[in-house]
Amino acid sequence: MTNAIPINIIRFIGLLVLQVLILKPISSGWEGFIFVNFIVYPLFILLLPLRTPMPAALLSAFAMGILVDAAYDSWGVHAAASVLTAYVRPLPLKWLQPREGYNVNHSPTKKRMGLRWFLAYSSIMMGFHLLVYYSLDAFSPIFIKSILLKTLYSFPLSMVFVMIVMNIFNPED
Repeated sequence: MTNAIPINIIRFIGLLVLQVLILKPISSGWEGFIFVNFIVYPLFILLLPLRTPMPAALLSAFAMGILVDAAYDSWGVHAAASVLTAYVRPLPLKWLQPREGYNVNHSPTKKRMGLRWFLAYSSIMMGFHLLVYYSLDAFSPIFIKSILLKTLYSFPLSMVFVMIVMNIFNPED
């Protein structure tokens, strides 16, 4: 598994570029209708190898989030949501663990784990990430209706992009 670091660096850069240069302008065009964000960058956190130490996962998530924040001019909201997503990542992995367990040398990809497993895992993680992101963006429980609506509108659109990326690149690790 010596090529895990270069693969994840390329994935980091690719998802960052996709998020900032392609999905950000698309998201901006929907502002008159309802605020909808197409978010795909958490896929980097989801696809980290299973044996990634927690400090490395948190630092990587922070780096991704802060760079997205710089592009979106959002003052740490993406970074905080990313770090929290990386922190809770072991829980859904534990809940969805196959009977025979995981091979910790691999990443939890669609190709390795299967479509059904990956859809469950990515749905839980993306739903959590979006809910945290919009909660931190609103920064008040008074706006719970708006937070839930934004999450519900953004979730299916973001999952479509996540699955498109996974089908195009279909990474093994």
